[in-house]
Amino acid sequence: HAVVCERRKFGPQGWNRSYPFNIGDLTISVNVLYNYLESNPKVPWTDLRYLFGEIMYGGHITDDWDRRLCKTYLEEYMKPDMLEGDLLLAPGFNIPGSTDYLGYHNYLDEELPPESPYLYGLHPNAEIGFLTMTSEHLFRTVLEMQPRDGGASGGSGMTKEEKVKGLLDEIVERLPEEFNIQEMLGRTEDRTPYTVVAFQECERMNILTSEMKRSL
Repeated sequence: HAVVCERRKFGPQGWNRSYPFNIGDLTISVNVLYNYLESNPKVPWTDLRYLFGEIMYGGHITDDWDRRLCKTYLEEYMKPDMLEGDLLLAPGFNIPGSTDYLGYHNYLDEELPPESPYLYGLHPNAEIGFLTMTSEHLFRTVLEMQPRDGGASGGSGMTKEEKVKGLLDEIVERLPEEFNIQEMLGRTEDRTPYTVVAFQECERMNILTSEMKRSL
């Protein structure tokens, strides 16, 4: 998940097209992985690679070369070697052994190499475009924050703070009402996987709307 998402910042060097990979893909994949491991005496590597590469993450992918890239990552990461401790997640970064949650965190803090295009199988020059775009965005933001001479618009009588306050108030007014989850649950008869996902998205939307109202 980290690799496919982090490649996006390299633009066309990372993926030929921009794909909306998100934490929902990871969550659903974890649930699928758990169900398959619980119902199979052996790890169904081929089935899992197909589900993740063609449906979960692959469902976003429309370019054939990008799909091939995604499948290649899965073939490298999802294989019996990962259970034997002989798999490199990145150059010089071995897969951690069996440990607890805190142990994995400590291992990442101590052993994870610095981020670079090399970790994703990209040429070091792939970062040039990303760094250039980041610098341009930074300088553009700094310039936009510089005070401007009011000139002809000075007669409006509104300060910058008042204009910003007006814009924020307009955004707040346009925010939708939160979903009534309990009422929706009461009207739902069949709890299909699609229904469960829809309720999860409604809950996340409520959290987002609430946070936007609070912060604005």
